Amino acid sequence: MTAVLPERPRTAVDAPSVTAAPAVVDLLDRLALAPAARTAVVAADRELSFGALRAEAMRIAGRLAERGVGPESVVALALPRGADLVAALIGTLTAGAAYLPVDPKLPAERRRYLVEDSGADLVVTADAGAEVLVPGVPHLAVAELTAADGADAAAAAEQEYRPVPVPADGLAYVIYTSGSTGRPKGVEIHRSAASALLAELESEGIAAPGAGRVGWNASPSFDASVQQWVRLCRGDTLVMIDDETRADPALLAAFVDAQDLTDLDITPSHAEPLLELLTADGGPRPLTLLIGGEAIGPALWRRIGERSAAGVLRAVNVYGPTECTVDSTAGWIDAADEPHIGTVLPGLRMRVLDDELGAVEPGGSGELYLAGPRVGRGYRRRPGLTAERYVADPAGEGGRMYRTGDLVRLLPDGRLGYLGRADGQVKLRGHRIELPEIEAALTAHPAVAEAVVVLRDEVNGAPGLVAYHRPQDPAAGPADAAELRAHLTAALPAYMVPAAFVAMDRFPTTTQGKLDRAALPAPAAAGAGAGASGEGGAGEVPDAGLTRSQALIAGVWATVLGATRIGPDDNFFKLGGHSLLAIKLVSRVRAELGVALPVKAVYANPRLRDLAAHIDTLVAAAPGQDA
Repeated sequence: MTAVLPERPRTAVDAPSVTAAPAVVDLLDRLALAPAARTAVVAADRELSFGALRAEAMRIAGRLAERGVGPESVVALALPRGADLVAALIGTLTAGAAYLPVDPKLPAERRRYLVEDSGADLVVTADAGAEVLVPGVPHLAVAELTAADGADAAAAAEQEYRPVPVPADGLAYVIYTSGSTGRPKGVEIHRSAASALLAELESEGIAAPGAGRVGWNASPSFDASVQQWVRLCRGDTLVMIDDETRADPALLAAFVDAQDLTDLDITPSHAEPLLELLTADGGPRPLTLLIGGEAIGPALWRRIGERSAAGVLRAVNVYGPTECTVDSTAGWIDAADEPHIGTVLPGLRMRVLDDELGAVEPGGSGELYLAGPRVGRGYRRRPGLTAERYVADPAGEGGRMYRTGDLVRLLPDGRLGYLGRADGQVKLRGHRIELPEIEAALTAHPAVAEAVVVLRDEVNGAPGLVAYHRPQDPAAGPADAAELRAHLTAALPAYMVPAAFVAMDRFPTTTQGKLDRAALPAPAAAGAGAGASGEGGAGEVPDAGLTRSQALIAGVWATVLGATRIGPDDNFFKLGGHSLLAIKLVSRVRAELGVALPVKAVYANPRLRDLAAHIDTLVAAAPGQDA
């Protein structure tokens, strides 16, 4: 790319003063203005122009309306990222209804819970043979909503359907987040809040002027996906990024170049391996990185800031809870600054309060509260929890403010420094996790009497979850780690399954008799290693039982996973591996063995013997190599 990077705007993102909230126009009204011939969606299966997208969405809206769907209805979209999902989402909003994203990759038990707990009126699936998640709730394949009996019939249906008026506070979407009570909770966001998010991204210069090409790489079940798809409504092209590309930094960097992406939304964990690849040529590119989901460490902050100062790219740190419509604060990343989360965006007001709800002075720290029109409606069908977290705003006339649970320092210039959580919620690789939800799932296992889950800084060389469990029957002994992993995998998303499991006879306590989390042993100190054994049993097979190539790969695994004994039937992911460690594994294989191993190969061949055999095949096929 040779485009010159536009000058970075200085707005409320940089300065302590807060700009006035921009005028808010409904997303669908803005979408109607995009040129019909311009490309709206680029996906692996097909592309859609804005004209085709609007026609398809109108057809979907009409058919949803025929089934009684309208304002305040909830339509569950059990669809993967792709053109069908975009059309169904816009069609649902056009019908005046709200969408509930249900990622098909989630465990079946969790997908069923989302549909049932939300009270969804209808489920849209990828095909007619899809699993019925909740009996009694209509399930329709997306093709049934989009297929036309004929061109004339389709055109007539589109002309006949007229979108119903939806009030500004009408429900736009419901997205579920991890729940401290052990069950996920649905967050309700209204139409004008989603529209305001887009207007503020523009007013702060984060969404640069002109038509962009925006990557959609977040799971539709996470609120980060909202700040990606709303860009479509200003006339930007939405480019779908598949999971294989997203997981492999080399593939993703090449994809950014090949697709001329102007905007990419990633977590710090994914930014670190991607940064060098994106800036290797040192040339400027019209690329804005929106980095959020977890705290940025000082070293990574400086690296990003240095590349931003060199004009290679723009990078902004965004922060916000799902309950306040994705982004609440933003700050451009500058190497001269200490890491911060910027200042509040114009659709919100911030308050930093002490334990007695008194305002803290600049330089002081407290809990962050957010108020204003982008604060969501509350938790779906949970009035008690809504009243607990959405509290009265003492500075507003009858308004509410959301208690984030995040501790911040109010810096002298008005920006915020992030300090951590005030409760049991953690962020891991961009995912918001309530530890009690994992603990509740663990204690649902018949062999577990009590469980405690913590986030540790070093688990197999990276931050990770560790589950400590006490047996129901001490005489029978603790549950096998592999069994517990399988139990959780069936109930929770993969990112909530601990990397290590530690059996305990009893939990350490303080002098007051309370659980002493700080005294819980590190997995290695407890003799847990990676906390799970592979099908053949970690360490059960001696080194002599490994072939030469298996021994080489085992050495790389040992470095990446922090394990000391690895057998040919051990499973990378059952030894505590995850997406970021898979990236590290691929990087070390490339560096030490000279083999261009794609990340997807690790997922396809998780057993040591299978991965070693796959690498042998790659080596044999490489130019200049003997078979």
